[in-house]
Amino acid sequence: MRGLVVEYNGVLDGTDEDQRRWRNLLAAARAQGIGTVILSNEEDAGRISAMQALRADGVVDAVVLSKDTGIEKPEPEAFQIAADVVELDRRDCVLVDSEILNVRAAVDAGLVGVYYQQFDRAVVEITGLFGLEGEF
Repeated sequence: MRGLVVEYNGVLDGTDEDQRRWRNLLAAARAQGIGTVILSNEEDAGRISAMQALRADGVVDAVVLSKDTGIEKPEPEAFQIAADVVELDRRDCVLVDSEILNVRAAVDAGLVGVYYQQFDRAVVEITGLFGLEGEF
């Protein structure tokens, strides 16, 4: 696996502690050359601004918004666009999302899916898939 695609709403926008832990995890992923992308159907300007700040701060490589592409999750093309922005085949990517329908669609499109319910559960799967080590 070489790409980590993450939803913002319901995943990256959690408690301050979860946000800190996500930043550490994403930094570790990027340090190992893993492409990191936020993929979201979000339309709220404040949330979009928060996502763009994560990109500007170097926490993620890219932000892909359905309002810009015209293609929403769970359409397979949305996952392809996210993989394309980090120049990867979507079969080399993992999607982390709090919506099970999006996870299922990602798996059907060839990605590995991680259904996000809480950080402590997801981090076990993510670190295992990418071989990441550290305290997150």
